[in-house]
Amino acid sequence: MIRAIIFGATGYTGLELIRILSGHPDVCVIGGSSRTWANTKASEVLVYLPQDKDFPLVGIDELIQTREADLAFLALPHGDSASVARRLLEKGIKVIDLSADFRLKDLGTYESWYGNHKDPDLLASAVYGLPEIHRQEIKKAELVANPGCYPSTVVLGLAPIINLPEFETTCVIADSKSGISGAGRGAKLNTSFCEAGEGFKPYGVVGHRHIPEMEQELSLLAGRSVKVRFTPHLIPISRGMVSTIYVRTRSGVQPEMLRQAYRDFYRNEPFVRVLDGGVFPDTVKVRGSNFAHISFEIDARTDYGIIMVAIDNLVKGASGCAVQNMNIMFNLEETLALTGLSLFP
Repeated sequence: MIRAIIFGATGYTGLELIRILSGHPDVCVIGGSSRTWANTKASEVLVYLPQDKDFPLVGIDELIQTREADLAFLALPHGDSASVARRLLEKGIKVIDLSADFRLKDLGTYESWYGNHKDPDLLASAVYGLPEIHRQEIKKAELVANPGCYPSTVVLGLAPIINLPEFETTCVIADSKSGISGAGRGAKLNTSFCEAGEGFKPYGVVGHRHIPEMEQELSLLAGRSVKVRFTPHLIPISRGMVSTIYVRTRSGVQPEMLRQAYRDFYRNEPFVRVLDGGVFPDTVKVRGSNFAHISFEIDARTDYGIIMVAIDNLVKGASGCAVQNMNIMFNLEETLALTGLSLFP
């Protein structure tokens, strides 16, 4: 039995981890941290938690002292994980970090987007945790950097075609929409119901922090520099995201050729579904699931390929992917606790 601890257990991604792991046959959550509810039982905050799944909530420093843990999930704000990870690794505890602290390999790139790093020496040992791209490295990792939700959609959407000569991928355009839960659980005026419930707006139009993560992974796949023109939007739903990606194509590219390329690339991937022609991704169809739905069209009039990807930002975009990474790291069946159907309708 894997003994897991969750830092930031009462945030959205922490709560999703608890939900998913409660159905995992080989994992027991033995502790969690919470700034707001420290020194209580998890069941006092999460009234739906079965008694046999209960665990104590404590402060971060106290949770670090846990001796019997095998794995720690860090569902902490950006910047906070870096000061915690090494202390856990030195105890022999494997770490899956859901923040951005270890996603970028280049320290200069990290500091230009996020500021000073609290433990830059760990960057080289962290494995970027997108299983469909880095499964073999994840198997051997002690520290996994879980991907961001937006980058997951963009990288999964482009990976099958990034090196095909029919597509110009030097600079791609990604237009993405996310539910409000992507902003976190903390109370903020601009994500409160009255402010966001009837709105639909772009944000981070130039310089969103997920851009270097996308460019890092796409450039590694391509073996050359790839730039991303990325615009995120906030939409008035609680969870789910869709990215629509535009790529210049050579004249005469046929949709069926493209469909075959995607099906071949993701043939053995349990959580990526390539949709049939004319069927487009919908956040409702992936809500609460660990699946990514991918579709595409070729616009022959303008010579553009249009790739569309939908995920649940809290599951495949965060906690579900983290559990998938855990299964890989501990040599378990990769799909354990993750095959449930979407919460539809």
